[in-house]
Amino acid sequence: MLSRVKSHGLSGIGGFCVQVETDIANGLPAFEIVGLPDAAVKESRERVRAAIKNAGYIFPAARITVNLAPADMRKEGAVYDLPVALSILGASGQLGANPKMEFVAFGELGLDGGVRAIAGVLPMVIDAFGKGETVFAVPLGNAEEAAYVEGISVLPVSSLAELCAHVRGEQTISPHPTECWQGSETRYSTDFSEIKGQQGAKRAAEIAVAGGHNLLLIGTPGAGKTMLARALPSILPRLTYEESLEITKIHSITGATKGLGMVRERPFRAPHHGASSAALVGGGNHAMPGEISLAHYGVLFLDELPEFRHDVLEALRQPLEDGFITVSRAAATATYPAEFVLVAAMNPCPCGNYGSRIHPCRCSRTQIEKYRGRISGPLLDRIDIQIEMPEVGFGELSDKSGGEPSSEVRARVERARERQRERFKNDGILVNAQMNARLIKQYCSPDKASEQLLQRAYAELKLSARAYQRILKVARTIADVEGLEQVQLSHYAEAIQYRSLDANTGRDA
Repeated sequence: MLSRVKSHGLSGIGGFCVQVETDIANGLPAFEIVGLPDAAVKESRERVRAAIKNAGYIFPAARITVNLAPADMRKEGAVYDLPVALSILGASGQLGANPKMEFVAFGELGLDGGVRAIAGVLPMVIDAFGKGETVFAVPLGNAEEAAYVEGISVLPVSSLAELCAHVRGEQTISPHPTECWQGSETRYSTDFSEIKGQQGAKRAAEIAVAGGHNLLLIGTPGAGKTMLARALPSILPRLTYEESLEITKIHSITGATKGLGMVRERPFRAPHHGASSAALVGGGNHAMPGEISLAHYGVLFLDELPEFRHDVLEALRQPLEDGFITVSRAAATATYPAEFVLVAAMNPCPCGNYGSRIHPCRCSRTQIEKYRGRISGPLLDRIDIQIEMPEVGFGELSDKSGGEPSSEVRARVERARERQRERFKNDGILVNAQMNARLIKQYCSPDKASEQLLQRAYAELKLSARAYQRILKVARTIADVEGLEQVQLSHYAEAIQYRSLDANTGRDA
């Protein structure tokens, strides 16, 4: 007898339909799974065998062949345990003469017949829904995550026996109620009002977040670089439902959302400077997403930027420009989105005291240039705002008056983002940092006085064409933060001042 159960597989954040076909024939007892299964899928034979017996059913003593179609797509993970078990029971006649299994099933089985949560449920459900499927049997631990997709029916399954009873008509699994997405109000560990002094750096951080610009903080140890970076989540604009859905899809692949539902806050990722290229941009045997994709629509913070390996930093260049990363491995190839704000911090020299008013610098000019030279010119070009953070004096540290709270800064950021959404509603982008040459010409056209200023800056700072365009984008964001439609001379002047490394050391440093 032949039985079929619908399931789904993952390729990157996309998916593909899988038909689990089972044929039971006479002959010596055997259990084979074909269709390019990986080791985890092959091992499901023992899990399925034990789960069927412990669920109160009989494992057929016959020749069992399970085919995962299409046969040319690699199948990975324990996601197929549940549909394989259902298919075997259907083929052996234990679910009735004509069992109705008009649903897509996936889930990992325990030896006791329980159904465990799996990674990647949300992207699989979204992809299958786009292909016309509307009913899904998912592990109970994944039901909330899947129920955020409107227009589908989610059957939360806690055990194989429960789903079999549902198929046989002995009991009914009630669909999980559709979840209504809403953002959350989070209490952040660091507020902008707690940062003493550094008004220029806080202004630069606000502009960077408002326009989606990359930010480099340069300062002596203790100047507050890390504190400022870790306060950025408190001024990031609130997530929309569409953004939350895309972020959750990526995090679901790694298993980070098991039992947690949707991601409700923008990501803030801070990998150690010893991280490998694969950890940062993605990789491994199965082409999993890296830190830059996990920071999608959020912030990627790289502390001690020059201490990262050269190949790791250079791997950032393409996703910073394109907004996505394609990870190619022998076993798989996947494309992941990577629209993030890069925030990096570094000391001005190896000893950290170059430019300090308190501690003398022990580094030679050659050592300083070599240290800063670890950040290549092409990567530096892609960092829109470079700001120096001076040492904080005792008067600023002892000041009892609180600074501007994050809530007020976030309100300005959200107003600036709303202006950009309205401006680019027909252009397919969200923020100023994503503007191409045509949009820059349309929205950042300088007047005569501004053009003369930009010409002098271009010559004196030895800017590249990319750096020049990024100055125009930053100026556009400054105007948006101030609520002005026309970019003025003062906005261009401020944007030029944010090219700190270009101004101090030139393009070769």
